[in-house]
Amino acid sequence: MTLKTWMITGATAGIGRAVTEQLLAAGHRVAATARRPEALADLAQKYPDLLWTAALDVTDTAALRTVVERLFREVGPVDVVFSNAGRGSVGAAEELSDEIIAAQIALNMSAPIQLLRAVLPHLRAQGGGRFIQTSTMGAHISTPGAGMYHASKWGVEGFFESVLPEVAPFGVQITMVEPGVIRTTFGANLDIAPGMPEYADGPAGQIRSYLETVDNVTAEAPGDPHKVASAIIASADSTPAPRRLALGSDAYTAMRTALSDRIAELDAGKAIAASTDF
Repeated sequence: MTLKTWMITGATAGIGRAVTEQLLAAGHRVAATARRPEALADLAQKYPDLLWTAALDVTDTAALRTVVERLFREVGPVDVVFSNAGRGSVGAAEELSDEIIAAQIALNMSAPIQLLRAVLPHLRAQGGGRFIQTSTMGAHISTPGAGMYHASKWGVEGFFESVLPEVAPFGVQITMVEPGVIRTTFGANLDIAPGMPEYADGPAGQIRSYLETVDNVTAEAPGDPHKVASAIIASADSTPAPRRLALGSDAYTAMRTALSDRIAELDAGKAIAASTDF
């Protein structure tokens, strides 16, 4: 096993915490960032020579660039950047506030884009590296009441899909991780917009009612966060890097169904598509 240096955003909970713990236990060096890095105090005490931490709100682009510059200056080359910070929102389109919409785009889409832009000069200078972006099966499927979450994930995947061939000549490879539902605290931290009576009995309202009556929506989820973390870590050793990494039987099934349905819809419109040519 070749020991690596990883940078991780959103390292204090869920997948980020699990990846951080497994890497440190295996002897890798981790630069962990989070809004509250003090939540990593136990790991800092256990692995004082392996863990570097910094406070970071990834939606603050100026702060993000400052932390990245300090990281590469103090720690040196970074082999893997794991962009993991993220959050979900719930609400029908009409229920969402401007603030919720802006927050979803800022955290789930703009922040990963700016993180890649910040680390790219360093990865190019060192001759390459891996960038792993946490996405979701929700980048292929959609759920009523989660429109902005899906929009942010579909959007960020479109960005990385485009960037892949741009950075390949520099030895930089990108993987988009697409988990299903995992037993983490993600479901307990959703940003739920105030409901409107007009939507109460519709699909968005039914999902809202379910979320509001369940203490932890991911408590019975099929995904094991520790196995997900192990798969993400293992992907960093795969050559070439997988473009997408579906994790969870629910993710595989839902994504395959969505893609198959999309192909069927496209094929059904083949004649119309051809009819608009000169």
